[in-house]
Amino acid sequence: MDSQTTVQQLKVRVAAFRDARDWKKFHNPKDLAASISIEANELLELFQWKTPAEVDALLKDPRKREEVQDELADIVVYCISAADQMGVDLSDAIESKLRKNEAKYPVEKAFGNNRKYTEL
Repeated sequence: MDSQTTVQQLKVRVAAFRDARDWKKFHNPKDLAASISIEANELLELFQWKTPAEVDALLKDPRKREEVQDELADIVVYCISAADQMGVDLSDAIESKLRKNEAKYPVEKAFGNNRKYTEL
């Protein structure tokens, strides 16, 4: 797969991987949501207790960077699986959420500001 792979192509590939192993029976919304959380925490664990300088060094280490990439990929695979199971088109959901965020965080108020939209 190249960097131009679409969400739809990934969905097909993830489903084929799942189906070749007869795992669809285990992929219900609750367990997929739990798996997303578990994998996100595995990603977080890689950065736990590290200073910004240590994080920079970690990301420059090829083996550690691969661990980060693997955890990110696990999260996205489970998100794709969950969306598929729940009948959510991820491309549409992301576009919709970006429009909502653009309304909540207009550039003129949010630029360079890390406050929540309710505080802008």
